[in-house]
Amino acid sequence: MDDRYQYLLLMAGCLAITLPLELVLRARVYRRWRSMLRALAPMLLVFLVWDWVGIVRGHWSYSDRYTTGILLPAGIPVEELVFFLVVPICGVLTYEAVGTVLGRVRGNRAPQSRVAGLGERTGDA
Repeated sequence: MDDRYQYLLLMAGCLAITLPLELVLRARVYRRWRSMLRALAPMLLVFLVWDWVGIVRGHWSYSDRYTTGILLPAGIPVEELVFFLVVPICGVLTYEAVGTVLGRVRGNRAPQSRVAGLGERTGDA
């Protein structure tokens, strides 16, 4: 296997492992993708700027061996953007799925979303 794709394959694996939370447990995170993007936007802005500053100041760099070499305009590897999208999505999926299961156990079939910005559990705003 080409080492350049390991980072992206790891991120794809994270999404694949958490996908059943959406499909089986009905976490409804992917169905509310617009709300998810609104919730992620501030974090993306802060951490992409943080990465850019760290790269420019020489605080850290990324291995050419484990990244594809595709860079965003600020010189940030595309894998970093993927990381900043995938990890929070997987976390929210897990959180929402646990809340859904707990809601079922407690007899509440349609609990409200517990993540700020994700709106009602019944649909996307």
